[in-house]
Amino acid sequence: MIPEILAALFFGLLLLGLHRKVVARIQKRPGPPVWQEFLHAAKFFWKQTWVPKTASSLMFVGIVLVGIGIWVAALLVVIAGGNILIIFGIYMLQKIVEHGFGLSSGSPYGKFGGVRSVISAASEIPLFVSVAAIALFTHSLALQDIVAYQAVHGPLLLIVPPAAFAMFLVLLSKMPGGPFSVVEGKELVSGYKTEHFGFFRAGLYVCDGLKTTVLLWTFVLVFIGGLPTAGFIIVMVILMIILSFTCALTPMLTPFDSVTLQTLVTGAMLVYVGCIAAMGVPG
Repeated sequence: MIPEILAALFFGLLLLGLHRKVVARIQKRPGPPVWQEFLHAAKFFWKQTWVPKTASSLMFVGIVLVGIGIWVAALLVVIAGGNILIIFGIYMLQKIVEHGFGLSSGSPYGKFGGVRSVISAASEIPLFVSVAAIALFTHSLALQDIVAYQAVHGPLLLIVPPAAFAMFLVLLSKMPGGPFSVVEGKELVSGYKTEHFGFFRAGLYVCDGLKTTVLLWTFVLVFIGGLPTAGFIIVMVILMIILSFTCALTPMLTPFDSVTLQTLVTGAMLVYVGCIAAMGVPG
C-alpha cells in the first residue's frame, strides 16, 4: 500500500499546485509552477522544527500524526471500495483535527482558525443528505456497489444532479481561497496552521495532498463510476480546474453567510430527497 499512498500524496499535491496556477492565471498573474506544493512539502521536511512555549507539546505533535492517519485510512477505504459513510465520517473528523491544530499551539490566530473550522462544519451537512439520495437509488453505500449500479444505469451525476451539486459545494469548501474557506481569512494569518513549521508543517502538506486525492476520487467514483486509471486522472484534473475557476470568480463569504447558504442548500436537499422518496425510485 505504500506505493499507492505515495502516488495519492504526489497527485494530490500536484492538483493543489494546479489549483494555484489556474487561480493565478485568472487573476492575470504568472503563478507558481504546478509542482510548487510538492516543493513546499519537501522543503519543510528539512527546515528547523520547534514547539512554541505556549503550546501543549503532546497535542501539538500528536495532532499532526492523527491528521495524516485519518487520511491514509480514508484512502485505504476508497481503494478497497468500502462504505462512503466511513469516508465522510473521516471527513467530519477532520474538523476536530483542525480544531485541535488551532488549540494546541496557544496562538490566538490558531485558536480563531480552530473555532472557524468548527463553524465551517455547516458545509458538511448537505453531504449526508446527498448520501440519503444516493442510497435511495443504489440501495447501498459501498463504493463498489455504487460503481456497479452506475455501470448498469449510468452516472449518478445525471440521475441525481442535486446530490452531485451538494457534494461539489463540500469539495469547494476545502479548496484554498474558496467562498466557504472561512478558516483561511486574511485576518487569521494562516489560521490553525500558523504555528506549525518545519516537519510539522510538512505533515500538514501530507494531509492536504491525501485529502485532495481522496475527496476528488470519491466524487468521481460516486457520481461518474468506474474508469480506467487515465480516465480518473483526466476527470479529476478537469474537476479541479472547475473548482479553481469557481474559487477565482467568487468572493470568500463571511462565516455567517457561509453557514446560512449551506443551511439553505441542506433544506433544499431535504425537500428533494423527500420528493424522490415519496414518488418512488424507478427501476
